[in-house]
Amino acid sequence: MVEIPRGSRNKYEYDHERGIFRLDRRLFSATVYPADYGFIPDTLAGDGDPLDILVLLEDPTFPGCHVTARPIGMLAMHDDAGDDVKVIAVDPKDPVFEKVRFLEDIHEQYLREIKNFFDVYKLLEPGKFAETGDFGDRDAAWAEIESCRERYRTTPISQGGGVPDAPADDDAG
Repeated sequence: MVEIPRGSRNKYEYDHERGIFRLDRRLFSATVYPADYGFIPDTLAGDGDPLDILVLLEDPTFPGCHVTARPIGMLAMHDDAGDDVKVIAVDPKDPVFEKVRFLEDIHEQYLREIKNFFDVYKLLEPGKFAETGDFGDRDAAWAEIESCRERYRTTPISQGGGVPDAPADDDAG
């Protein structure tokens, strides 16, 4: 699900409890999101949020747009909340990206722009930091997705997962 369209300096987040999008903040730096940015539903990443995804499209979409995406790789990242992997995907219905299957199919300059964005987008924000690692291939992206799906399936709802919380013991009776 897209939270932030390409070209935006606004960081929108989906409020899972209320079922609405809200403006979390405006980026403190003069950078814009290099691709549509959002999350993969029914996943739970290491930072306690759904797994992040960048979807490469010719034209930006809008917050709340569900896009069928083909994972082609990932970018390892660590920030103030912990490990924060970014899956990189394409829309297989977009004629510009329909034949893209691997990260290597993307122009190197575009990948440098993505990495640079995540290296600098929190630099001016007090108390925040971000460090990027290496790009991973399609297999690494799928392994991360499956790991985050499994974490979601085995984690209680109160901790961001999909398993109903155990009922509280009733000591009154």
